[in-house]
Amino acid sequence: MIRPDDMEHCREAIRHGSLSFHAASKLLPAHVRDPALALYAFCRLADDEVDLKKDKIGSVLRLRDRLDRVYAGQPKDAPTDRAFAAIVDEFEMPRALPDALLEGLAWDADERRYKTLSGVKDYSARVASAVGAMMCVLMRVRDADALARACDLGVAMQLTNIARDVGEDAQERRIYLPLDWLDAAGIDVEQFFANPTPSKAVRAMVKRLVMEANRLYIRSEAGVGALPAACRPGIYGARYIYAGIGGQLTSMGYDSISARARTNKWQKIGWLGQSMFLSAASVVMPKSAVLYAKPLDEVRFLVEAAAKGAPQPSRSDALISVLATLEAHSQARRSELTG
Repeated sequence: MIRPDDMEHCREAIRHGSLSFHAASKLLPAHVRDPALALYAFCRLADDEVDLKKDKIGSVLRLRDRLDRVYAGQPKDAPTDRAFAAIVDEFEMPRALPDALLEGLAWDADERRYKTLSGVKDYSARVASAVGAMMCVLMRVRDADALARACDLGVAMQLTNIARDVGEDAQERRIYLPLDWLDAAGIDVEQFFANPTPSKAVRAMVKRLVMEANRLYIRSEAGVGALPAACRPGIYGARYIYAGIGGQLTSMGYDSISARARTNKWQKIGWLGQSMFLSAASVVMPKSAVLYAKPLDEVRFLVEAAAKGAPQPSRSDALISVLATLEAHSQARRSELTG
């Protein structure tokens, strides 16, 4: 399905670029692990293109074009693109899922901020839950309840990332904390950018994110038992490794400005062992009623797209609109440079 040299490139990209997922992927069966690594390599490339490049708008528009080529069956001549195109073809990947990721990255390029926690979850759905839904597709899982719990896990992971990166984001003039939280605490965003400090109010916000993530981590576990048995250890592993970052934040007093929360090799080994045990136990445990909880409103569109099982032929109106806005910004910038 995926060229061996392309697959090796993707493995190396994740080995160096996403330590948490690389550790958890070791517990996935090979027929899922390899396409999952290829998927994460493409998503990581897309995220880095926008996050690390100065021309973020250009990066999003180039990613748009690359996805167009993938779904036209003519991927860019690059290992990650060829590997992702093979996945799209083999698994009939619904276009709405990578398009959701593209939309989240477009929001980043547009420097969008979020008024409420629901807005932060809207963003998390696109940049993280979309990947969780794609992982389900790779496992041949299209059950709506299992997809909803996978999306819970994606939102939880992204909330953890946001909680961990408050200080680093502020240095780059980025803010993902809900603006109404900042308003209630009397914190001006520009002043916070100028002097980000781990005040009691900021640490309380980080704690709220960690607590909300923990609630979703717990809810997501009900869906793991609905996955193929061989896949469960890897997903439990991802759940516990990422939740472990939240645990580190807790031990640091929710100060994600003075230092970065990190987990070590031995902690990861312990969580992977716990994941193996839980996976074995899930074979005999009855299904939790939480499995059937309604999806978060913010992820419902992903669940519906993945459950349908067929690639969508065109982009959503919302994505078309934000891409048109970025295109207009790009053209205006070019005009300024040439004028």
